[in-house]
Amino acid sequence: MTAMLLRVGIDKGSDGILSPILSNGKFEYIPLSESDEKSDENRTYYELIGRTGKPLADYLPSKIASRKVHYDPEFHTCTYGDRGMKGKYLLKLENGDLLVFYAGLTPYKNNEYDEGLYIIGYFTVKEVLEFSTISKETIRTIRNSYPHNSHLKRNSEDTQEMVLVLGDPNKCKLLKKAVLISNKRLNRIGRSFNAVSPAMENLLGIKGSIQRSIPPRFIIGEQNLLNLKKMLEL
Repeated sequence: MTAMLLRVGIDKGSDGILSPILSNGKFEYIPLSESDEKSDENRTYYELIGRTGKPLADYLPSKIASRKVHYDPEFHTCTYGDRGMKGKYLLKLENGDLLVFYAGLTPYKNNEYDEGLYIIGYFTVKEVLEFSTISKETIRTIRNSYPHNSHLKRNSEDTQEMVLVLGDPNKCKLLKKAVLISNKRLNRIGRSFNAVSPAMENLLGIKGSIQRSIPPRFIIGEQNLLNLKKMLEL
């Protein structure tokens, strides 16, 4: 068994903002905005309702709130898709592995939490589909079967090159509270804001900057995986 740590969600590089962490340690997962003009995705942040019962648009400036969403990963039917280098890394996952998601979060209304990178949820992998090896008819069936995933709504040719991770619906979730893995306060003087904190280095066996998704970090040691499972409440 292995676990892959992958960054997701809205960020300052894509939309100029991070998802909020609330005063009780809970958070809202806000996906990226959709960059593909050919996408059939019609939902905006006004249509997506967060876990507090409010539209995700309530946490965003108006110029961003009206954008279409790229809802991927999605936690309704537990799917995540990508292509290119990310897709190649996804192909390393097997049934029973963990795909662990982290995101940049910022305190909502200046609460006691710190801006940083937090683990927010996970999938237990059920199956990994490589679209370049299956028929167009099968791809159409898959797209119809998973209507929540924005990546599957894209009409561009890169859909034919996508790798889709299907999570076990009974073993995937957004965490109740986010788990901080990197920020300025936790890191030693001179260390990058986006570097894994020393404590997380010891617990998970990973180190260095995790600002970007590529390359993803793999957690493989037995004790490291046990520590991770404890964080995920598994």
